[in-house]
Order: sequence, then structure tokens, then C-alpha cells
Amino acid sequence: MEMVKIIFLSEGIEGDKIRISKLHLEGVMQRRLLDLGFVPGRVVEVVRKSPLGDPIAFRVSQTCIALRKEESRKIEGELMEP
Repeated sequence: MEMVKIIFLSEGIEGDKIRISKLHLEGVMQRRLLDLGFVPGRVVEVVRKSPLGDPIAFRVSQTCIALRKEESRKIEGELMEP
């Protein structure tokens, strides 16, 4: 039986793949991220973190999208095995 590691997107390191499970957002920001492809069940990849850790670039549906740490800290998911 495998242990599932739950992390927030902001905790991922370059190359990590994370399956989104929850968005802890409401209103306009939640709608914006859903429209960009950050939907539960979708796998996103951490592409690059800036030197100070903000913003962070993610690959979602063959598109690279940068999110502020504040936003990525509110998206929870399962860390996928390499």
C-alpha cells in the first residue's frame, strides 16, 4: 500500500508532478485558476522556481503558467512518484 503525500503547489520542487485535489480559493481567483486549467484531477509539473521562490512556473495542459507563491500555497495536491 503506497502512502500518498499531500502537498501544496508552493512546496513542490522543479520536476515534481502534482495531481490537484483541492483549491482553497473562492470567487474570481478560483474561477481564473479553473479557467487556466488548475482543476481537480489535473496533473501539473513544477517547471521552475525563481531564486527567491516567487513566482513559480507550472506546466498545465502544455502551457507554462507562473503563479505567485500566495496563490500556489492555496492549491493542494498529491505528489506523484517519479
